[in-house]
Amino acid sequence: MRKMVLAALPLGVMTLAACGSSPEPAPETTEAPIVMKAGEWVLTRKTTGYNTPTVTAAEYQAALKESREDKICIAVDAAGVPGADALAGDEGKDCTYKDKLIRKGRLIATLACTSGKGTSEIVLEGNFTADTLTLGSTMTRTQGGQPVLRTTHDVTGKRIGECAKG
Repeated sequence: MRKMVLAALPLGVMTLAACGSSPEPAPETTEAPIVMKAGEWVLTRKTTGYNTPTVTAAEYQAALKESREDKICIAVDAAGVPGADALAGDEGKDCTYKDKLIRKGRLIATLACTSGKGTSEIVLEGNFTADTLTLGSTMTRTQGGQPVLRTTHDVTGKRIGECAKG
């Protein structure tokens, strides 16, 4: 009997120690949403891919050297969605979102735009903060139902202030 009590004693001490040592769970905190700020932005588009049915190696290499910087006013709606035309750049106009996921500083979207005599579909994926963005962009332009151009770009941006009035 004496051995049984001694054997049970360490188990009881360990159980009590375990109960007293576990901290209470921290209250759950809600993260403030990351919302892109409307305003004047500088967007840089670096071409990373260029393909047409007739592209030559020289044209492809020349396209890869293209980098363009634009100052643009980006509107952001009440839901935190940036204007589609601003994100499309010169690869489309009159753009609408076909689909979009904007959450915790992440943007995944497909834009449907008009482009010249045809249409363009632009797939965007990347990250943003209130005043910066980094996106990958893939655009496919079609005319008469046939793809005529596909480009890819690395798009970076920085908000530089409020839009000029006028």
